[in-house]
Amino acid sequence: MGSTSPPRSPAAALPSASSPSLILTHPTAAERSRIWASTHPMWGPALTLDGYLSREAYLTTVPLAKEGGVTHWILTDGSQPPDVRPLLSSCETLRKRALSACASTSTPTDVTVVDGIAHGLGSVFTDEQYRGRGYASRMMQELGKRLRTWQVSTNNNNGSSPPHALFSVLYSDIGKTFYARSGWAPFASSHIEFPPSPSTPTESPAPVAKPIGYHELAELCSVDARLLRSQLTRRAATHPGTACVALLPDLDAMLWHLMREDFMTTHIFGRTPSIKGAVSGPPGRRVWAVWTRGYYGGLDKVEGNTLHILRVVVEDEDMDVEELVGGFGEIVRLAQAEAAAWRSADVQMWNPTEKVAALVEACGIEHKTVVRDVSSIASLMWYGEGETGGLDWVANEKYGWC
Repeated sequence: MGSTSPPRSPAAALPSASSPSLILTHPTAAERSRIWASTHPMWGPALTLDGYLSREAYLTTVPLAKEGGVTHWILTDGSQPPDVRPLLSSCETLRKRALSACASTSTPTDVTVVDGIAHGLGSVFTDEQYRGRGYASRMMQELGKRLRTWQVSTNNNNGSSPPHALFSVLYSDIGKTFYARSGWAPFASSHIEFPPSPSTPTESPAPVAKPIGYHELAELCSVDARLLRSQLTRRAATHPGTACVALLPDLDAMLWHLMREDFMTTHIFGRTPSIKGAVSGPPGRRVWAVWTRGYYGGLDKVEGNTLHILRVVVEDEDMDVEELVGGFGEIVRLAQAEAAAWRSADVQMWNPTEKVAALVEACGIEHKTVVRDVSSIASLMWYGEGETGGLDWVANEKYGWC
């Protein structure tokens, strides 16, 4: 499954980043394979090259990505034919369901909630031979504008959706300024980090937290989406004129992470984990977390592996911390045990709410807070009215990453 790149062009023969001959378009299958082979050392060291190429192909078939959900992009010289033209810069986007809510400044109780789409942008890559010439910046500037209307007409046909995408997001691993110059404003990017901890036998009463597997996800994601819609409505009403936005934590969004995890663990361990999270409490008063394991170091470099808590949900926000802390603590301890069992260096929980942060403090489990200023910087480009920096990005958690 390996592939080879065409001969390198002399630097003097490369077009300027401002050249009118440059176009933003889609790679052929052969060009896509070349890109994947080039990105393997950066993003796939836990897999062999063939394993990495197989994973990338597989990820085009999972629910969020199939049937046009994923789009691959390249910046190239339009004067040259496909499969010969230079792949000056590349990336991919995932179409996701999203919500926005905004209250009238004159009548705060009049809240407009809009269902639409957003695009998650990832895998931005420029081969070493083309770096330092401004190609990635040119690609991002063109892509930001293109995504405003990309795929809207074929996916928002119920008459109530906007004539454009609500927003696009990316997660920068090169700090806050590069993508901000192209229109993606950086937002809060911090996480709470827990150490892995093997499970130990206990003589305490029956556990109050139960593992989540694939079979429980559909119901929980449905409840989560309903709760998040209500949360956006309430927040918008208390901040008239401010747009509140969120990526929808629906089943497909979660499955993209979990099926990616299953591919990795199958290749690394020869098996897949059955525990995808944990839930505590009766319906209506539950707290739950869904997680995934990410591997960049494999078995040889455990510090490159993390158990990411994708989403934490408190079903009844009016419940006191004291009522929730026992079950929440068991959820975190189960995550720690899973991290230890599956060779992860840590457990991370991105941008917790005030309620969840209070639960972390109350449960007394060792942890630290990390404010990220270089890696995984959550960044958003808003396609509605007003400035991006004034938005209220709700549920800015790991499930939105791509």
